[in-house]
Amino acid sequence: MIVKMSKYAFMVYHKEYDTFLAQLRELGVVHVKENKSILDNAELQDILALRKRINLLMRYFKGLNAATKDVQLAPARELDKKAGLKLLQKIEELQDKKVQLQSVKASLEKDIAYMEIWGDFSWANFNRLKKAGYDITFWTCPTAKYEPKWGDEYNAVLINNFQSVTYFLTITKVGTPIDIDAERPKMPDRGLQKLNARLDLLLQEMKALDAEIKKLAATDYNTLDLFDKNLQNEFNLSNVLVQTDRQAGEKLMLLEGWVPTEKARAMEEALEKDNYFYQAQEIEEGDKVPILLKNGKFAKLYEPITRMFSLPNYGEFDPTPFFAPFFMLFFGLCFGDGGYGLLVMIVCTILKRKVNPDFKPFLSLFQYLGLAALIVGTCTGSFFGIALVDIPAFASVKDYFVSSDNLMTFSIIIGLVQILFGKTIAALKIMSQKGKKYGIAPLAWVFIILALCLVFGLPMLDVQLPEMVKNVFLVIAGLGLLVAFLYNTPGKNIFLNFGTGLWNTYNMASGLLGDTLSYIRLFAIGLTGAILGGVFNSLAVDMTEGMNIVLRVICMLLILLVGHAINIGLCTISSLVHPLRLIFVEYYKNAEFEGGGKAYEPFKKA
Repeated sequence: MIVKMSKYAFMVYHKEYDTFLAQLRELGVVHVKENKSILDNAELQDILALRKRINLLMRYFKGLNAATKDVQLAPARELDKKAGLKLLQKIEELQDKKVQLQSVKASLEKDIAYMEIWGDFSWANFNRLKKAGYDITFWTCPTAKYEPKWGDEYNAVLINNFQSVTYFLTITKVGTPIDIDAERPKMPDRGLQKLNARLDLLLQEMKALDAEIKKLAATDYNTLDLFDKNLQNEFNLSNVLVQTDRQAGEKLMLLEGWVPTEKARAMEEALEKDNYFYQAQEIEEGDKVPILLKNGKFAKLYEPITRMFSLPNYGEFDPTPFFAPFFMLFFGLCFGDGGYGLLVMIVCTILKRKVNPDFKPFLSLFQYLGLAALIVGTCTGSFFGIALVDIPAFASVKDYFVSSDNLMTFSIIIGLVQILFGKTIAALKIMSQKGKKYGIAPLAWVFIILALCLVFGLPMLDVQLPEMVKNVFLVIAGLGLLVAFLYNTPGKNIFLNFGTGLWNTYNMASGLLGDTLSYIRLFAIGLTGAILGGVFNSLAVDMTEGMNIVLRVICMLLILLVGHAINIGLCTISSLVHPLRLIFVEYYKNAEFEGGGKAYEPFKKA
């Protein structure tokens, strides 16, 4: 649900404004209304750029600390802005130096690999020959083009043949023209021995640099975190000053903001003690009211999915509790295997005891999703790729397992249910926004579709309704059509209503069919995962046939572990992507979700 907000205006004398802002920040409940864009303020942009640099370094340090066993992070040091910038510059210089050394290392390794083809030699000896009047020239050419006569004409010496390329050199008198169809390679400026020695020194330098960076990661991670929080506080305060409207020759400071209604009274009492002026205001159409979601224990786990697309705006419903059960069911249908679901639950339960508390809600979410996969997979008779219906122990209950045909039917039915549920939510939203009469026609379409599905759909499922019940449903559908055609735009003339009704009927018929068929993917993806698991089981048995028992067990375990690991990975990806698609496209469209809400971010200390 979306927490109800109250709008306030604060008027403060300019000499008391700093004290007022300090108290407002201590209260930490006011979301300041943004009247001016922060993109136009250079000071705010500089702080954001600086915080971006810090966050990049903190992520880098976090990775280093995670890779180091038993790392002890030093407590944070309080730094002013100048000292903080100096620390940032030092770390960035070390990073740049590491990049430079890595570049030099790559160049050296390339030179060494090339010189190993030519072999180890001394440039000093070549220089002596040059002083004696001889030129030493290095050549390369395709092996097929090398001509032995070059040995007689230019004293060519064959050095190596590597990957169909011939490497040779010529020894000629200084000034002797050489007419050879070959290339002169660019040779390193030192021999193989010196190159290896330089690489050893470079590796030692890189090792020392890595040690220094790791030391900084342990000693200054918390310091960077505190510096970032101080910058965040500076940004928040500066932003409030930017959003403040100065009145009466800048003597009076006017600030507007939003407060959760449940916390508004406590804020008023705190401000009244110091005689600060405030005034509650009416929320006007067009106000960008900040969004704060408040859901129960189950639905709250799905809020990251809502934020992934967009927060709702203040004039509509929070979609989280409405799609959460559907998403859980869709995940189970796509995962399609009870054994995999049980494994997900066990792994998440174990990890919840060890991970950072920030990640525990995500593991709790996957526990629920694993439970859905366990229930659906067991009902469809798939457990780690084993078809339970084929096991003699389950012969007495095999008729109770859901067949693939029934699963496809169920996927379509649950899709239709969600679509109708979405249209109901859309009708209720219109009623709350514009008035009850504007939601009558959209709600009529829900009754029309539901009645027609019961009359014509149930017989396809071998469910026969009494004729009287059918007639009642047909009457409901007929009355619904009258409303949908004649009262879809209240206050307009009957001809406009009728024309709009025809257009809505076309859109409803074409859209409903396409949207409903989209849910067949739930059946197809789940069936694919179960079949692929069975394929890996068959491979483990068939490919190891004829081996001795010990070797066979080992090979079977390897095939099963690798195969099922791949299948679980693929199932996880598809079981997240496709339910998201059904929620964000099919459900959001039918629920007429608008979105575009801005998160509630109160002015408070980081």
